[in-house]
Amino acid sequence: MRLWSLHPQYLDARGLVALWREGLLAQAVLRGETRGYRHHPQLIRFRACAAPLDAIAIYLQEVHREATRRGYAFDAAKLRPAGSAVTIPVTDGQVACEWRHLRAKLAVRDPAALERIRDVVVPGCHPLFVVCAGGVEAWERAEGS
Repeated sequence: MRLWSLHPQYLDARGLVALWREGLLAQAVLRGETRGYRHHPQLIRFRACAAPLDAIAIYLQEVHREATRRGYAFDAAKLRPAGSAVTIPVTDGQVACEWRHLRAKLAVRDPAALERIRDVVVPGCHPLFVVCAGGVEAWERAEGS
């Protein structure tokens, strides 16, 4: 499971579909609807915020917006409305780590998608996240982080 801090606009088609699927799984875990993945490190920051279900709702809404922008038909009925506006801090070190990780994935999986983002120096984040100074997050498991 990877719940990117990066804005979903940078993901290739396969990555965006995987993010939707994994975000829905995260939503099910946070709702207590599944026994698997309950201790997945990617969920630590969602659980740590004041309203985890609102946070994952906001997260999925933005993924859905990006999918719609690209002409995909992700099922909006799977979204729950966010009850409150929440944000989650993410360190600039974490964002840099994810950017390296994504670029490495795209180099293998979709070089054309990598080419489309080659001039991006400082990537934008998913709007749920607010960037602050710091290193790679303790929960990160990406190789080379």
